[in-house]
Amino acid sequence: MTHEADKARMIMALRQGGVTNMHVLAAMEGISREQFVAAPFRDRAYDDVTLPIGYHQTVSQPTVVGRMTQALEVGDRMKVFETGTGSGYQTAVLAGLARRVYTVERHRGLLKEAEARFANLGLVNVVTMASDGSKGWPEQAPFDRIIVTAAAHDVPPVLVGQLAVGGIMVVPVGYHESEGHTDHDQRLIKVVRTEDGYETEDMGPVRFVPLVAGLAVS
Repeated sequence: MTHEADKARMIMALRQGGVTNMHVLAAMEGISREQFVAAPFRDRAYDDVTLPIGYHQTVSQPTVVGRMTQALEVGDRMKVFETGTGSGYQTAVLAGLARRVYTVERHRGLLKEAEARFANLGLVNVVTMASDGSKGWPEQAPFDRIIVTAAAHDVPPVLVGQLAVGGIMVVPVGYHESEGHTDHDQRLIKVVRTEDGYETEDMGPVRFVPLVAGLAVS
């Protein structure tokens, strides 16, 4: 089954959603998104929706992936760190733009599935690790770019510390729980590391699963 018409529709939605960077659009057009979603949802792979990938996790809608990737301003000589490999879709997009992508996932089962997809696609510039993404990857820091694909309470200082001066991080923030109710008033924040701290830019509302510390039991 071919998805060319669906993919063309996705690219049009990306453009309408403000994703205009030609390198980002080409990277996303070059990936078969249906390979990164569960079989029951493959007919919706190119719809602009969030889809479940197991382990109570999701793959973000294409326009959010496109907006986050565009905001990172990734160059082909850059080293990128990703917190939350998930199905590997965002990783694969980054791999088409960066020199090397380091990605961590707390769910070992999800990571194993993503690694199989990377191998099948021949993505040799992706380095993976089952780890607590909130701690980053200090052995490989500093990174030119960092992307966080789960919502933190606030801008994570540990990850800012692993960002090179002049580097960019994109992270959803604002996730917290109070009185047993989950607050989804999240904002997508672009962070630029400076010599004496960092500057932020609010990119609007988003909704992500929470950034959870520690390795999952699965």
